[in-house]
Parts: sequence; C-alpha cells; structure tokens
Amino acid sequence: MQPKAVSVAKTKSPTPQTKWLMMGMLAMVLLMMQAVMALAKPESLAPLAEKISPSVVNITTSTTVEGRTGPQGMVPEGSPFEDFFREFRDRNGDGETPSPRRSSALGSGFVISEDGYVVTNNHVIDGADEITVEFFSGQELKATVIGTDPNTDIALLKVEAPAALPFVSFGDSNASRVGDWVIAMGNPLGQGFSVSAGIVSARNRALSGTYDDYIQTDAAINRGNSGGPLFNMDGEVIGVNTAILSPTGGSIGIGFSMASSVVTRVVDQLKEFGETRRGWLGVRIQDVTQDVADAMGLSSATGALITDVPDGPAKEAGLMTGDVILSFAGVEVADTRGLVRQVGNSTVGAAVRVTIMREGKTQTIKVTLGRREDAEDGEPGVAPGEDLAPEAPATESMLGLTLTPLTDDMREELAAGPDVNGLAVTEVDEASEAFEKGLRAGDIITEAGQQTVASIEELETRITEARDAGRKSLLLLVRRAGDPRFVAIGLDD
Repeated sequence: MQPKAVSVAKTKSPTPQTKWLMMGMLAMVLLMMQAVMALAKPESLAPLAEKISPSVVNITTSTTVEGRTGPQGMVPEGSPFEDFFREFRDRNGDGETPSPRRSSALGSGFVISEDGYVVTNNHVIDGADEITVEFFSGQELKATVIGTDPNTDIALLKVEAPAALPFVSFGDSNASRVGDWVIAMGNPLGQGFSVSAGIVSARNRALSGTYDDYIQTDAAINRGNSGGPLFNMDGEVIGVNTAILSPTGGSIGIGFSMASSVVTRVVDQLKEFGETRRGWLGVRIQDVTQDVADAMGLSSATGALITDVPDGPAKEAGLMTGDVILSFAGVEVADTRGLVRQVGNSTVGAAVRVTIMREGKTQTIKVTLGRREDAEDGEPGVAPGEDLAPEAPATESMLGLTLTPLTDDMREELAAGPDVNGLAVTEVDEASEAFEKGLRAGDIITEAGQQTVASIEELETRITEARDAGRKSLLLLVRRAGDPRFVAIGLDD
C-alpha cells in the first residue's frame, strides 16, 4: 500500500497592504504602552495643593510674660556674686521691677466651616493672650477660643470674617491604610505656608495620652506644623499634625497626627458645649497578661481586669474588684486601651451592657455611665510607693517576699485607709520573680487567689488551694500608696 502523499503549503510573501496593516498595529501597541507608562508615573500634587491651601492657616500667639526681679538666671541664688550682678543690673537700668515682656509662638491650623471655625492643637494656643490667624491670601483675623481638650491636644477657635471662608472637611481616618499617600500642610519653623508629602507609615499609635489614636507618617513635620492638617488624596483631613519623634528636634520622618475619628468627636462637643463630655465607667483596670490569665484560669489573655471600684457608676451597678471585663456595649474588649477609648466615646448617661468574668462564670451587668470630666477631680490619685520596711512583731518568708500582718501603725505609715486589711511586704528577694514583677517593701497584699487575706495562714491556704487546682501561679492584689494592681507570682513545685 503506497503511503499517502503529503502536500506542503508554501509560505507566501506578505502583500504591501498586509505590511502597512502590521506596522499600524505595532504603532498602536507602542502608543498604548506609552499611555500605560504615563499613568504609572506619579501625578503632580499641585492641583490638590492649590485646592486645599486656602483653608490652611498660620497661627501666631502672643503671651505676656511677667518681668523677673533681681539677677535671677545670671547666677545661682545665694552665690557670692549675687550682690555684684544686682549692682551691675541697677547701673545699667535693669532695676528691681523690670517691665513685662511679650512672648510669641507659631503654629498651624485649618478652617472647617465657612463661618470661621478653626481647628488647631491645644498646645499651640495654651496660655495665649492674643491669637492671630493668617490666611493663605495674607488676610489676618483675631481668633477667640471656643474650647480646648488637653487630653487629645485639640483646640477649636472662631474668627469673624466679612465673607464666607474656604474650608475643608474631615475624612474617615479608619479607612486609611498603611502605604496610602498623604499631604501635610502648615507653617514649619515659621517659614510660612508649606506642603510636604509622604505615606501613612503606621496606624493606631499611642504616645502618652489616654485617648491617643495617632496616624504615623513620614511626611515632613517640624515645629510650627503643630495643629496643621494631614490630607488624604481626596483633599479630606484625616489627621491633625501634633508631634514628632526626633533626637535632634527636626523631622526624621516619624511624625504623628491625631486621627480624625478622634478629632471629629472632640470638635463636635467643643462646638456644642465648649468642653468635652466623655463617658465614665468608674473603675481602675489593668491588662490581662498571660500569667494573670493562667492564675485566674482564663482561656486567653484578653479583657480588662478591674483592680479597684471607687464610688461611681460601676460600683452602683455591682462591678467588683477582680472582675474581668470581656465586652462593653456589645464590643469585645481586647485590652485596657481599647476599653478606655470606647467608654470615653460613649454618651454620658447611656445605659450599657458590660459582660464580665467573675469566679469562672460570665455575667452581664447594665451600667449607667457618668461623665469623666466631673469625676476627674474627685478620683483617687495614683502615687508611687515608697520603699518602706516597717518593723513587725511576726514575719514569714514565701514567694520571695517577707510578710507581716498589717497593723494600725503600718496603715498610717503606708498611706492605707483604716478599712484596708492584708499583709505588709517588709522585704523582697532581689533574685525572686516577685522583685522582677515590681513588688517592693511597703506594698500591701490584700487578696490572693481573688480572696481576701489578712494573715500568713490565710495566704498559705490560698497557695495550697492554687496548687491543688493545678494552677502554676497565684494572683495577688497589691496596693501601693492606695493604688491597686494585680500581680501573678509563679508557684514552685
């Protein structure tokens, strides 16, 4: 059988029309690639800067500083040269009663309404006798203070303008992501209106305040930028530039802006009431660490552990020392910082449900919140303890601690109330876990295993009970100068 013949097709040369078509298609591909590359390049920020600049202001404050008498600051008080310098000042017209002088400071801010409300930092205008707001156009207006909030370092000002003012709106800081582009505007180092750009470097930073929620950015922020806005690419304010982290005092790319989610609540309250009105639960709390969770038999190290319940909403509702707050108003509590912010953002007088863990069981208690600002002046203070070693008639050493029952004389010496009972710490082994976790002579142990202890025998019983229950550590309630906290101490086998 003969194999079938296979025909081979010959390739034809392209016609002139085909060549032109191919060249045209190639040209179109090149044009599309150029367009894509152009889109990939960063666009100029000039149009956005031009749009939002009229709403950003420079703020100048003036403060009267009382004159100082005598040669203060020139030589130490009591120095043998003190009389010499006083005579020198008198001969040169610097008498004993120099005139007061004026001190000026610079900052930034931004307009949030056409009728002249201006937001800035509290530290920019704190103590100022006179506040001048300078606009991008060069117009200057005197400002009055509507209200301030030192806790978030926010101040609200008001200017009276002959016409409607350009203003900007707040954006949602919670929607910003690490890596998003941002623009900072203000008056750095007194140089006038300035724009810097960068990205969101981090979110939810805390510095030192109770209600801190900072956006960290590498956009250049320097002295004088304080109070200025941090914009997203839609021209919305997502932060108020407040602080920098720098060993030199200049920008090193670590700046902090208070998030707009915090600022808007503060501004609304300052505008309505001239002050802030934050919710108040009325408890002292600490984080639940892993060793505390182990000592309490908790499944995870989350929540807020109540260390004290002074007179207030929580006490009236029935919350107790040793309770662990698991959720507040239906929101899970991860740590103390989250709880404090959530309570502070709650409405004064609101009735909220608080879920707690008590003696291994969960329960929900309804609490009617008070007002934080009304309670602050009357709240118990937090004072550092002193390393005291009172003498005691009978002592016992355990858990790295030398302990003795509390007496009336010790109560007075250790700043403990007459109703406080427990064991006084007279000595702490520096090689012990107790010392490592901060216990010191002068501390008072009032509870062990979430039960009161007033004698050495009761503490020994609590230790035995914890070991029998398979616990690896014992939870102690320790008071120092009236300030309570829980400490978990490991139990040796």
